[in-house]
Amino acid sequence: MKCFSRYLPYIFRPPSTILSSSCHAEADIISTVEFNHTGELLATGDKGGRVVIFQREQESKQQPQRRGEYNVYSTFQSHEPEFDYLKSLEIEEKINKIRWLPQHNAAYFLLSTNDKTVKLWKVSERDKRPEGYNLKDEDGRLRDPSMITTLRVPVLRPMDLMVEATPRRVFANAHTYHINSISVNSDYETYMSADDLRINLWNFEITNQSFNIVDIKPANMEELTEVITAAEFHPHHCNAFVYSSSKGTIRLCDMRAAALCDRHAKFFEEPEDPSNRSFFSEIISSISDVKFSHSGRYIMTRDYLTVKVWDLNMENRPMETYQVHDYLRSKLCSLYENDCIFDKFECVWNGSDSVIMTGSYNNFFRMFDRNTKRDVTLEASRENSKPRAVLKPRKVCVGGKRRKDEISVDSLDFSKKILHTAWHPSENIIAVAATNNLYIFQDKVN
Repeated sequence: MKCFSRYLPYIFRPPSTILSSSCHAEADIISTVEFNHTGELLATGDKGGRVVIFQREQESKQQPQRRGEYNVYSTFQSHEPEFDYLKSLEIEEKINKIRWLPQHNAAYFLLSTNDKTVKLWKVSERDKRPEGYNLKDEDGRLRDPSMITTLRVPVLRPMDLMVEATPRRVFANAHTYHINSISVNSDYETYMSADDLRINLWNFEITNQSFNIVDIKPANMEELTEVITAAEFHPHHCNAFVYSSSKGTIRLCDMRAAALCDRHAKFFEEPEDPSNRSFFSEIISSISDVKFSHSGRYIMTRDYLTVKVWDLNMENRPMETYQVHDYLRSKLCSLYENDCIFDKFECVWNGSDSVIMTGSYNNFFRMFDRNTKRDVTLEASRENSKPRAVLKPRKVCVGGKRRKDEISVDSLDFSKKILHTAWHPSENIIAVAATNNLYIFQDKVN
């Protein structure tokens, strides 16, 4: 298991306000974190509809052992609050998901979505300014045509670097329910957006129509037994995708088989142990996140208490199950009362698919090494992690005598939760969102 040290103490705040760590505005809470395909950029979205992009600095020649740090590259307002007058509903500006497109030129492209609308953003740099227009003066005002006596050749002058974010496409009016997932296809021409009952396939060039590929809405809504919780395309096969449900099942679909993928190609479900059956069984078995491995061979799912790894060739049970916080099993009643039992934790693979990471409470996050079966609990907090300090593993004491370095399960802070994490695609660098703070850690550099 890698030893992680914290190397960028960036506290996520809006530029216009100063907030203490103990008191933060609802709009500043980070709601998604995503590295781009090279890992040079890291994007976060928040409940206020803002997207903040961090860029990795180039390595210093004076200190080659220090890897480049991430600094703010661009900040822009992606979504605004809206109101659906037909249904008398407010539409939150909160960013639910961000997905990067591969870079093909100097500009970067990313998708961001709130509950109803997906937007394609172009992020580009400008370090030259055109001057010497014939019909306009330098301030952009139109000149009097009678005063123009000579023709000028416009020239490009150097200027301070400016990063511009412009919306290139807006994909709206296709979802009745809240969008919980977006996933870019490996053909890079299409992407899908999923809500509670439907999954739509979009072409990047067409904004006014989408193709419905999954529809689980029953004719009578009283017969509804499950909802879609997450969906993702296969990393290499553009015809295949998976989606998970609130019943703890995963369906693999093949778009070559039928236009409407209501019939799945494979169905992954672990039979429940009757001895563990309780009032909370259905709630905690709901899958909050599903991720293909980079190789495309495995699927990882996260439910309330566990992370499971499934082999695409074995549908009847997961090949690996990791307990994230099994000590909460006795606390389910109080977690139900304070609504924490409905929290949706995400999970991520490292670049080689050998380690998986997911979040927990008390600002803890967990890592599981699939090869050695070792696991570690780390904490993302300003008090316990100074820049370049090595993170110490944390342990939770369930009962009996508590050791000096352990924390009692009764003193865990359930308002501090790590729901969103991201892992650099090729290096051991992780990003962890803890409420309104973003922590970036890297493995220890000797």
